[in-house]
Amino acid sequence: MDYIGERLLPGQLGHLFIILSLVASLVATVAYFKATTVKIQEDKDSWKRLARIAFITEAFSVFAVVGLIVYINFNHLFEYQYAWKHTSRSLETKYLLACTWEGQEGSFLLWSFWHCVLGLVVIKNSRQWETPVMTVVSFAQLILATLVTGLYFFGEKIGSNPFALLRNETAGPIFSRPDYLSFIKDGNDLNPLLQNYWMTIHPPVLFLGFASTLFPFAFAFAGLWTKKYGEWTKAALPWALFSAAALGTGVMMGGMWAYESLTFGGYWAWDPVENASMVPWLTMVAGIHTLLIFKHTGRALKPTFLFFIFSFGLILYSTFLTRTGILGDTSVHAFTGEGNSLLYHLLVFMGFMLIPAFVLFFQNSRYIPTVRQEESASSREFWMFIGSLVLFLAGLVIIGKTSVPVFNKIFGTNIAAPEDVEFAYNRVQIFVAIVIGALTAVSQYLKYRETSKSFFWKKILYPTIIAAVIASLILAFGNIDYDKKGLGFLIAIWIAIVSSIYAAIANLLYIWIGMKGKLKLSGASIAHFGFSLMLAGILISSSKKEILSHNTSGIYVPLGEANNKITGDPGENLTLVKGIPMDMGKYLVTYQSDSSHPQKPLWFYRIHFKSKDGKEEFTLTPNAFVNYKGNDGLMASPDSRHYWDHDIFTYITSLRNPELVKDTTTFRNRELKVGDSVFYSSGFMVLEKITTKDSLPEELFGAGGALYEAHIKVHSKNNTSYTSIPKLAIAKGNFLAVPDTVTSENLVLKLNKVTGNHVELGIRETDSILEYVTLKAYKFPFIRILWLGVIVMVTGLIISIVRRNELNKLARQGEILEFSKQQNL
Repeated sequence: MDYIGERLLPGQLGHLFIILSLVASLVATVAYFKATTVKIQEDKDSWKRLARIAFITEAFSVFAVVGLIVYINFNHLFEYQYAWKHTSRSLETKYLLACTWEGQEGSFLLWSFWHCVLGLVVIKNSRQWETPVMTVVSFAQLILATLVTGLYFFGEKIGSNPFALLRNETAGPIFSRPDYLSFIKDGNDLNPLLQNYWMTIHPPVLFLGFASTLFPFAFAFAGLWTKKYGEWTKAALPWALFSAAALGTGVMMGGMWAYESLTFGGYWAWDPVENASMVPWLTMVAGIHTLLIFKHTGRALKPTFLFFIFSFGLILYSTFLTRTGILGDTSVHAFTGEGNSLLYHLLVFMGFMLIPAFVLFFQNSRYIPTVRQEESASSREFWMFIGSLVLFLAGLVIIGKTSVPVFNKIFGTNIAAPEDVEFAYNRVQIFVAIVIGALTAVSQYLKYRETSKSFFWKKILYPTIIAAVIASLILAFGNIDYDKKGLGFLIAIWIAIVSSIYAAIANLLYIWIGMKGKLKLSGASIAHFGFSLMLAGILISSSKKEILSHNTSGIYVPLGEANNKITGDPGENLTLVKGIPMDMGKYLVTYQSDSSHPQKPLWFYRIHFKSKDGKEEFTLTPNAFVNYKGNDGLMASPDSRHYWDHDIFTYITSLRNPELVKDTTTFRNRELKVGDSVFYSSGFMVLEKITTKDSLPEELFGAGGALYEAHIKVHSKNNTSYTSIPKLAIAKGNFLAVPDTVTSENLVLKLNKVTGNHVELGIRETDSILEYVTLKAYKFPFIRILWLGVIVMVTGLIISIVRRNELNKLARQGEILEFSKQQNL
C-alpha cells in the first residue's frame, strides 16, 4: 500500500547511517585491537590506517543520524514515531532542538556523538596511546550503536530505532488507511518540564561529561593492557581534568534547570537522577587527586586505576538506573523504561566494559608500581589521599541510598524511603563538607613527602587568621539559625560554613603565597577556591532559606495529597485573590492578571510584589500547565527575582481550573426588612439600610426612573467583614438588577425587588467568581555565591588542562630532541 504524504527518504538515510555506524564501529574495534597487539610495525601501521578510516566513517554516520533526527523534528514529520512523540506544531522553535535528546534514542545518540568528537581528538593528539585507547572507545561505540538499531535477533528486538514509522509502532484503525497522515494534526509535544531554555544546553553539556569519563577509563585500561603501568597517567591527566570540568558543569546546569523549571523549592533535592550524575563526578575528582599523588611521589597508582574504572562504571550504572524505569516514581525526571530488553542490554553494556577492566586490574595488581614506605602525616599526599577517600566514600553512601529500589527488586525487600529524604542525605554529607573544606584549605600548604612544622605554620597562619575573622563575622551577624533539625545539626552547619570559608580564603591567598600571583600556574588553587565558594553558597543559601508565603489571607484551599512534595506545609502557601493585595512579609503581593498560550493549556500568572515602604516593586510570571494531555492537575514552573545578595523564588501550588469555570448555581431569594440577618455557608449578612436616588438623567432612566441601593454588611467566619451594595434600577419602565460580588466569600448578591423598607434579595454562592492562585515563595540568600563558585571552579580546571597540555607538549618535544641526538650518535 502506498501511503499518501509520507516522506520516507530521511528515514531510509537514517537507517543506512545507523547500520553503517554499527559496522564501522565493529571494524574500528577489530582494527584498533589488531594494531595494538601485532608485533610487526608495518602491520601495526596498516591496521591503524584501517581503524582510522572506520572510526571516521562511524563518526560521520553518527553526525548524519543526529542531523536527520533534527531535520524530522524541525519539519514535524509525524510519520516518524520519534517526531510525533516528542514534538508539536505549537512548540516554540527554541525548544525543538531539545526534542532531539528528550527520548531514549536521541540521548544515546548524543552520548555517541560526543564519543566521536572526543575520539577524533585522541586520533589527532594521542600518538602512542591511540590504538589501545581507541580500541576501548570503538567498542563502547559499538555497544551504543546497538541501542539505536531496532533490529531483531532470534525474535528479540535489540535497541530502538529513532526512524521507526508511527504506523508500524502504533496500533489503530487509521493506520490501515493510505491517508492516515491527514488525521494526525499534531504531535504529542515536548514534556512541559523540559520546555525551558536550559534544556537546550544542559543535556549536551551533561552528556559531554558522561562521554568524557570513558577516556580516563580507556587510558587506565590501556595502561593495564600494554603493561605500561605508569606511563599512561601523563596523557590521561588532561582528559581527567576535562571530564571533571564537563561533568561538573553539566550537573550544576541541571541544578540551574531544576531551580528555574521544577518545584523542588531550590536547585537540589537529592533526586536519584541528580545523585546518579554527581557520584561519578566525585569519583573522578578523587581519581585526579590520586593521579597527582602518583605524579609527584610514585604513590597511589592502584587507587587511581580503580577510581577511573569506577567513575566510568558509575556512569553506566546511572544510565541503568535512569533508563530502565527501575527507580519508579522515586525520581521526577527519570525515563520510564522500555521493558526488560533495555534493562538486559544495559547490564550487558556494563558487563562487557567493566569485567575486562577489573580482570586486567587484578591480574596486573602485583606488577603495578607501589611505594612500600608509609607516607608522613605531614605530607601533602597523605591528606590528599584522605580527601580522595572521603569523596569516594561519600559517593558510595549517596549511590547506596539511591539504589534502594534496585535492592528491593533484586532481593524482594520493601525498604521504604525515609520520611524526610533530604535530611537523610544532608545529615551525612554535612560532615563530608566539613572534612573536605578543611582538607582543601590546608593541603596545598603542605609539601610532598614531608613538611616541617615551622614551614607549614608560617604559610598557613595569615590565611587562618583572616578566615577566622570572616567566618566569625558571618556567624555573628549572618543570622544563620536553621534549627528545624535540632541544635546538633545547626552546629554542624556552622562548622561546615567555617570550613568552607577557610578553604576559600586559604586557596585564594595561596595564589600569591605559593604561586607568586602566577595565574597560569594556579589552576588547582582557582578550582579549589571555586569549589569552596560552591560549598559556602550551598550551606548559606540552604540554611538561611526563608519561606515568605505564610498564609496570611485566611483563605484555605485544599492542596491534595499528590501535591504534598510540592507544597509542603499548607500554612506555607498563600492564596491570592485576583486584584486584592495580600500581606507577604515585607511585601504586598497582588495577583494582577493571567494569560494563556494560544495553542496549549499553559497559563501565565502576573504576580506583583510591592514593598510596604514603597521603595521596591516588581512582577513575576510563574506559569503552569493545566490538565495537560489528559493529566489532571497542574505542572508548575517557577519564576524568580534576582538580586546580588538573594533571590525571590515563586511557583504556583494550586489554582482554579481555568478550563472548567462553569457556573451552575442559582440565586436563593430571601425576603428581608432593614435590620434582618440571613446566614450563608461561611457567615451571615445584615441588611443595614435602603437608599433611593431619584434625580437621575432622564435620557437614561426616563420619566419616573429610580435607583435603589441595598447596603448589606457581610460577616465571615474568620471575623472579616465586607460591605456589599447591590442595586436595582428602574429605567424607562424596565427593571434592571445590578448584582454586587463579595469575591473573597464567593458571594453574589442581587436586589430583585424593593417595597418600602422590605427587599427581595437574591443570594448565590459559587466558586466560579473567585479567581485565585495559591503561591509558594522563598527567599534564597546569597545563592549567587554557588553559581559563581561553579564558574570559578571550571575556570580553574580549564587553566589546569591548558597547563598540563603545555607540559606534555614540552615533554614530547624533549623526547623528540633526545631521540634525534641518539640517532646522530
